[in-house]
Amino acid sequence: MNILLLPLKITWNPTSGLDLGFITIHFYSLMFVVAFSIGFYLMKRMFIKEQIPLAKLDSLLIYAVVSILVGARLGHVLFYQTELLWEDPLSVFLPFRFVPDFEFTGFRGLASHGAAIAVIIGMWIYNKKVLHKSVLWILDRVVITTASGAIFVRIGNFLNSEMVGKITDGALGIQFIQDEISERRAVSLTNIKAPAKAYQALTNDPQFAEIISAIPYRYPGQLMESFGYVFVFIILFVLYWKTNASKKPGLLFGLFLLLLMTVRLIVENFKREQVEGREDWIFNLNTGQVLSIPFILIGLYFVFTALTKKTTDATS
Repeated sequence: MNILLLPLKITWNPTSGLDLGFITIHFYSLMFVVAFSIGFYLMKRMFIKEQIPLAKLDSLLIYAVVSILVGARLGHVLFYQTELLWEDPLSVFLPFRFVPDFEFTGFRGLASHGAAIAVIIGMWIYNKKVLHKSVLWILDRVVITTASGAIFVRIGNFLNSEMVGKITDGALGIQFIQDEISERRAVSLTNIKAPAKAYQALTNDPQFAEIISAIPYRYPGQLMESFGYVFVFIILFVLYWKTNASKKPGLLFGLFLLLLMTVRLIVENFKREQVEGREDWIFNLNTGQVLSIPFILIGLYFVFTALTKKTTDATS
């Protein structure tokens, strides 16, 4: 039996995390921990390889974490949910919704385009205050860790039933229960106050079979994007460790922008538009695709510039 040919056609209705009784470890948060942990390990290996004092690594982690999270959140709000700035401004940086009712939501809106911009700014500040090399030196290396982290962040989106794809009748279709039915509705339908248990009751009780059957199958856009990022990471990783690409300032950084945003450009064809009414925003492209194009062009510029310049040690 060839498992690769088996259709998914599953109903996706996971619990939100690991319930330890006194605390719940949310899978989405756990994916961020995995992403930053692997990133820290990879940067440590690179610092050792290039004889950079490891004392400078701790502050790099702080700059990276803060810039990525703040940039990703602001990017989502500015690009996809601008109305939050005046309708519910506290929810921009807090994991709660205050309008129309108070509710814990977690951070369900993080945009990769915002993170990409913020990490560039964050690394520029880090380099100026701590590292004192060329900014392209640190960018060429941090993008390898960013590419690995992006894999797990998108898996986190899948576990959170976020960023679902368009409706499909194909073999890759998945029913995202928690995308279609809110926690509030699940609780009201089942009279079970715990949302996780309420969702499970919906799928297990024949009484709700009609509701579940009405939920369409969608492409797993998050997993498709994560799969693409695996190849982005492998390419950057191999080029750094097995070639002299790191001696060409801007090459790895440019390739990262080019490859990552190309994956995003392609996968967006299968994902549901996050902003209603922007499915065919400009030239039949949605918001994510429009935002990806400038990054692709910038990436091409850095790749071309790096390949036409002489090899350097990139230390100044």
